[in-house]
Amino acid sequence: MSAGHSPQASANAAQAETYRLSDAAKKRIDKELGKYPADQRQSAVMASLAICQDEHGWVSPCVIEEVASYIGMAPIAVQEVATFYNMYDTAPVGRFKLGVCTNLPCQLRDGKKAAEFLKMRLGIDFNETTPDGVFTLKELECLGACGDAPVMLVNNKRMCSFMDAQKLDALLAELRAAAKE
Repeated sequence: MSAGHSPQASANAAQAETYRLSDAAKKRIDKELGKYPADQRQSAVMASLAICQDEHGWVSPCVIEEVASYIGMAPIAVQEVATFYNMYDTAPVGRFKLGVCTNLPCQLRDGKKAAEFLKMRLGIDFNETTPDGVFTLKELECLGACGDAPVMLVNNKRMCSFMDAQKLDALLAELRAAAKE
């Protein structure tokens, strides 16, 4: 299994040095900032990072600087948030980040088998990206859906439950088709 950089990851890395908040991102962040008193702007840091990651693909050092400047925080404080939570990617990832729960309830319901199936199908291990830049495979802590185990998240947004080989194949086919659009 190879951890080589994908074309998508390389393109994202090149973009990292030039990232600036778009007007659309500023508008979304302003909406989040409006939820808090003016002296508590830092309360919007998590939402701001998520907005920028959605737009940029990952939370690069330049994204951290932009968010810090925009909401009035020290860059190190924003970096601490970005590196503490696993929903933020501080390195380039593929178009689809597949996060597989590896906690006990999922493991007891064939979660390990589902993870191994994904590794085999994609030809990568956890924390690696496919050479075409389409998929990155991540190991996640409990997703709070133990009754639906084994579970996984696609791009931190879409929960997939009761994952078996058939459902995983269908999901990969769907995502590959979407990547071609």
